[in-house]
Amino acid sequence: MAGSHGSGPTSRKRSGAQSARTGSSRGAALSVGERRGGSFYGRRKGKALRPGQRQAVKTLLPILLIDLGSAPPRKLASLFPVPVLEIRLEIGFGGGEHLLHGARTHAEVGFIGVEPFANGLAKAVTAVSREGIRNVRLFDQDAALLLDWLKADSIARIDLLFPDPWPKKRHWKRRFVNQDNLGRILRVLKSGGEFRFATDVESYAEWTREEVARHGKLITSHDSEAPWDDWPGTRYEAKAARAGRGAKYLSFRKTQ
Repeated sequence: MAGSHGSGPTSRKRSGAQSARTGSSRGAALSVGERRGGSFYGRRKGKALRPGQRQAVKTLLPILLIDLGSAPPRKLASLFPVPVLEIRLEIGFGGGEHLLHGARTHAEVGFIGVEPFANGLAKAVTAVSREGIRNVRLFDQDAALLLDWLKADSIARIDLLFPDPWPKKRHWKRRFVNQDNLGRILRVLKSGGEFRFATDVESYAEWTREEVARHGKLITSHDSEAPWDDWPGTRYEAKAARAGRGAKYLSFRKTQ
């Protein structure tokens, strides 16, 4: 579900994070750009939006977008108009199916979704509008920027699902999982917080294991071809399965 973040986020969505994702604020996702900030690579816009999507983007997106021009609130939960007990972050949510499933089933959790790709963003905003979901906030630029903005020890879980694997060796530097971004992830995770990663590319799974081991501050808690117990599945995952590509599901925890 990740887009194409490079040194920063997400994917070929692929899952939703159209490349690593982004991090700034308004409207940027609705223009086409090759790279913004330090970790986004890829398209920002695809097909023309439908009328209902355009309306949702026009009226609701400005309310949902996190503005990095202001300092983060002392209590991050105040970003949401409803009480939340913890906050989770998804980098590169694609069409938003995983993000929205979480928001629907865990009303007590606040969800921040990062997605610079305009069409994925529009799908999510439209669903939030239609269903009246109130525990979701969005960010449409480089995820690295958002991670730098967030307060330390503020996020319970970070999901990076099926990001762009950048399979050519000369492009590996664009992969979101790297030492800089792992440092960002570690800083914002609460003690005991979890970083979840999924991919259908074995070389990216191995890359992630090696990068996390080299970083040395996160402990592996799940490494399997079986997903997590609360996993709803995604369209990209299903597409990969139809093509005969199995997925790897990895979790890493911050111990202190």
